[in-house]
Amino acid sequence: TNLGAIFRSAAALNMDAVLLTPACSNPLYRRSCRVSMGTVFQVPWTYAGENWVQDLKNLGFKTAAMALRTDSVTIDDPRLMAEEKLAILLGSEGDGLTDGTIAACDYTVKIPMYHGVDSLNVAAASAVAFWELRAR
Repeated sequence: TNLGAIFRSAAALNMDAVLLTPACSNPLYRRSCRVSMGTVFQVPWTYAGENWVQDLKNLGFKTAAMALRTDSVTIDDPRLMAEEKLAILLGSEGDGLTDGTIAACDYTVKIPMYHGVDSLNVAAASAVAFWELRAR
């Protein structure tokens, strides 16, 4: 359901594409398609190769890992919007991104939280990130 919701947000908020790692669920599974309201058929997507973070960098993307770290910048950091090509990396629900993936990224980004809440569901976090970091 999270993957379908991420696709739905990607479509609604005009993301260019979704890149999935080999360990990711299949977005064409029935439940994902249903939750996405069919947007898995509208948003371009593909599975990434083994060195996908470096592949993104070789294509001129700056990478932003969504992770709760002490060195994270907030999602409204002006440097993020100044990037011509920005890839937003989201981890799995619970475990998040690996330490190696985070270390390989140009930015580590967090969404500020209030009232003692430490994080959002990955689908909700994707919607916030897509809205804040969309091309304007």
